[in-house]
Amino acid sequence: MTTIALAVGSVVAVSLVSLVGLVTLSMDEARVRKLATFFVSFAVGALLGNAFIHLIPETFAGSVPDSTALGSSLLILGGMMAFFIVEKLLRHSHGILHEHYHPAPKRLELATINILGDAIHNFIDGVVIGASYLVSPALGLSTTLAVLLHEIPQEFADFGILIHSGLSVRRAVLLNLGSASVAILGTALSLLAGSVAQEAVTMTLVPLTAGGFVYLAAADLIPELQHDRSLRALVVQTVLITLGILIMGLLTLIE
Repeated sequence: MTTIALAVGSVVAVSLVSLVGLVTLSMDEARVRKLATFFVSFAVGALLGNAFIHLIPETFAGSVPDSTALGSSLLILGGMMAFFIVEKLLRHSHGILHEHYHPAPKRLELATINILGDAIHNFIDGVVIGASYLVSPALGLSTTLAVLLHEIPQEFADFGILIHSGLSVRRAVLLNLGSASVAILGTALSLLAGSVAQEAVTMTLVPLTAGGFVYLAAADLIPELQHDRSLRALVVQTVLITLGILIMGLLTLIE
């Protein structure tokens, strides 16, 4: 019972990191929108760093046979294709989401695929936290710390993407929290199914998420950064993208 309580408490604490956007509630809308452009640059680095430094290496870590490596590669590409298809459907004028937003945010499809990718990623984090606690409380706590530090820059990036897509601060915070709360389901599944669930998640959802993150950064966010062609924008965006990658790289030191 103690293990379950610690696991649930840990995943709830990690989920609450998604409320980082609350720090902007005291700011006026124009200033938040301006900050969002910086967050988008950071998000590119964070998403690509997460995919290439964490998720893809984890995908291939257990892929020794050529057939398994091929399957992992196809799952990564499948994640990119899945996000491409979802976004195309959401962009359609008769898409289901457009029927529920009047008026629709300027980039509703961007917000939606970001939430989708983040929810899958948070589910994976929840599974990993639960599986770690099944081994020992000490491993569970250290894993929670690693996930927590990993989520802070990720959640700032996600919040910036949601604001940039046209959502209000309040709605962005609530959707970010909802997406983060999916981690609780991951922990519950892991506690119920144990190592079997963790292996299934690692083999399938991790490469799919990696592909989704690469698609989101390369197909949606980088083109957004190309609109400002000034030298100042080049310098600022390059620094922030590099910072996002650097932070994701440094997090490997505590994993």
